[in-house]
Amino acid sequence: MIISLVAIILLLLLSAFFSGSETALTGASQAYMIDMERNGSNRRAKIINGLFAHRDRLIITTLLGSNLSNTLATALSTSVLINLFGREGVAYATIIMTILVLVYTDMLPKSYAVKNANNAALAVAPFVRFWVIIFSPLVYILQKIVNTTFRIFKIQKRDHQDEASSISEIRGAIYMYKGKDIKEENEMLKSILDLDEITVYDVMNHRRNLFALNINLPVKKLIDKVKNSPFSRIPLYQDKPENIVGVIRVKHLLKECVEKNNDFSKINIRQLMAEPWFIPENTTLLQQLQLFRARREHFAIVVDEYGTLQGIVTLEDILEEIVGDINDETDIQNIDIMGIKKAGDNAWLIDGQVSIRDINRKFGWDLDDDCAVTVAGFLLDRTQSIPEQGQKFIFDGYEFEIIKRNKNQLSQIKITPNKS
Repeated sequence: MIISLVAIILLLLLSAFFSGSETALTGASQAYMIDMERNGSNRRAKIINGLFAHRDRLIITTLLGSNLSNTLATALSTSVLINLFGREGVAYATIIMTILVLVYTDMLPKSYAVKNANNAALAVAPFVRFWVIIFSPLVYILQKIVNTTFRIFKIQKRDHQDEASSISEIRGAIYMYKGKDIKEENEMLKSILDLDEITVYDVMNHRRNLFALNINLPVKKLIDKVKNSPFSRIPLYQDKPENIVGVIRVKHLLKECVEKNNDFSKINIRQLMAEPWFIPENTTLLQQLQLFRARREHFAIVVDEYGTLQGIVTLEDILEEIVGDINDETDIQNIDIMGIKKAGDNAWLIDGQVSIRDINRKFGWDLDDDCAVTVAGFLLDRTQSIPEQGQKFIFDGYEFEIIKRNKNQLSQIKITPNKS
């Protein structure tokens, strides 16, 4: 009898081990384990990643171990109690084993494993692998039975997630972790995932604000304009600003001036300039980032489907979508000059051509940018008209007032968040 009691206790402990192991290994973070294996050289993490590669074997093994242990423990306890109490022992065994199995081999180990999934998984990994090996012949047979059942009922097993599901899982993991210390990192990770959904048209410097020079200007005038420019690369046009024929690097031009001892007659701009690189406006930022890297370029001309100039996009524009504004010693620091002016405690005067994405990122707003890129475009889309100066509107919890209108262009809008 003592031997039977000891066997029952051991079987219950084994059942608790399998139950907790199943919960820990199914709840453990695969991303964390991969990082621990590759960057932490953790041998147990390597074992877990091996188990993850065959999750069906892992699940069947833990379920098999748990059920076998519970069944044997119940059978032994029933036998012992029948010997002690006769037929009533069956009822006693049912009640006692139900409580023991439910509380001590199921609830307790699983509750602990849920709260400490990664650590628990690392602790049990070698032992689970041992049982996977021991049960492998039986697991193989059970797998065949399961697969046959799937085929009979025409149920398809999917071994891998599609790309959309994988991206959604990554987004979910980013949203899960919150805190002041990792807020910026979270925002950057979200922005990286958005690169494939944003086009260069959304972030480009619009042709209206484009700084370009006429290639037919005398070299001296070109150099005078270049010296006062904060840009390292400048588009060159011929006859009209929309006709971009080249891109000049300021460094190369100034170097040529030094080498020619400021003899401008010896400087040939057409020989110094680089061929313009034209890209379609619907190119995604992820595609463009890869193209910049492949071509070792930092500068591209954006055109529409008809080849009409729309603006320019630079490597810095794309990086700013990830890390936010990048200001160096040549950039304008004052937001007033960038088209945004404070107009009270809770109001802003904003140029109509300012990007909605820039505003949302700067102030933490949530204006919809699905149907428009700029503030002016947002109002044109929402009102389905060209608002008059002085008109006011409320959209998405924000008040918009038209401050300036130049012909058909909304030049300046006052925005006041008035969310309750």
